[in-house]
Amino acid sequence: MSEKLVITFYFDLICPWCLIGKRHLRTALKLFRQRHPGVDIAIEWRSHILLPETPEHGIPYQEFYERRLGGPAAVAARRAQVQDAARAAGIEIAFERIEIMPNTLAAHHLIDCAKECGSARQVDELIDRLLTAYFMDGKNIGDAAVLTAIAASSGCPTSEIAACLESTQHQRRFFEKLAATANSQVSGVPFFVFNERLAISGAHPPQSLLAAMEQALQPVSAIQQPS
Repeated sequence: MSEKLVITFYFDLICPWCLIGKRHLRTALKLFRQRHPGVDIAIEWRSHILLPETPEHGIPYQEFYERRLGGPAAVAARRAQVQDAARAAGIEIAFERIEIMPNTLAAHHLIDCAKECGSARQVDELIDRLLTAYFMDGKNIGDAAVLTAIAASSGCPTSEIAACLESTQHQRRFFEKLAATANSQVSGVPFFVFNERLAISGAHPPQSLLAAMEQALQPVSAIQQPS
């Protein structure tokens, strides 16, 4: 068995299923560590912007979803479905607080800089706080001041991140990463890849993620893609 587990998590910050999937992953990891305390675990966060054409200042949230889904009744039905799944993960999403559908480019750029300047724990905390700020507090995570405050609250080295955000060299690398993801086989989020062998799409429950983790530790010949 391999003694290393690398989990690649493709996500966007405006996707409630990514918040749910991240919470399920946290639960699954706790169970996994209890069973396999000797395995070294690394999580690679990969930005996948779902709506890159969104204006920089964002658009009205409710209006966007009514156009996308066909009206208020369809929006209410979809939100009820999401809320049921979120509550099963211990989350209460405050859709009524969200006013803006943001462009998440700046937030993902911030995360990418945190990955270079901060620790793995700080990056995980930053992503958690961004998702919470949006889905629980209704904050506009496309706003620069909001992003700066969230980065500081997550313990990230803010001066180093500020320099990173201004670096043209880093910006070029960041956009290259986004382009690579956009051209990949990933069509939706959340999307998990375990040890570059086994992929799962969607906010699967903790037991399903746990099973995938354990399967990814097996020799390649023993791995079967989950249905």
